[in-house]
Amino acid sequence: MFLARVEGAVVATKKDAHMDGRKLLLLRPQLVDEKDPTKFRPGVNTIVAVDSVGAGLGEMVLFTQGSSARLAPGMRDAPVDAVIVGIVDSVDVLGKQIYSAKAG
Repeated sequence: MFLARVEGAVVATKKDAHMDGRKLLLLRPQLVDEKDPTKFRPGVNTIVAVDSVGAGLGEMVLFTQGSSARLAPGMRDAPVDAVIVGIVDSVDVLGKQIYSAKAG
């Protein structure tokens, strides 16, 4: 699993039938900064992921990719490579909280 921030939405009116009714979100992976592990640094890439948990703009989420993505409920026959599987409440690194959903 990986951490990411929801940066936007993707709308595709024409898509594979197994994708009908699925919300697509644009994610920016978040990496613990190796120079300062008390904060995140954004990844350089963006990822389109199917939302299986009701995530929203700006939220920190857990996502999975590859064959693990198809293990999420209802994804077995869908042609997906990334699925959001959780909304993050907090992240602790080296005994220090570096993210809290309550803090905004």
